[in-house]
Amino acid sequence: MAAERGADPHVWQQLGAYVLDALPEAESGSVARHLQRCDACAAAYVEVADAVCLLALLDERDLLE
Repeated sequence: MAAERGADPHVWQQLGAYVLDALPEAESGSVARHLQRCDACAAAYVEVADAVCLLALLDERDLLE
């Protein structure tokens, strides 16, 4: 599942937008395909997705503390 180094660029910088479904369709598809081939990016995706889920549990009072 791991991509060769240099085979294609990693997608770490796009993961936040990908998790929030904020990428254009073509770019989102490219990220999805990369995640299927790259263990490192797939692991980073899980961390970002978990963080987004945890942020959804916060309310305004939590953020002001």
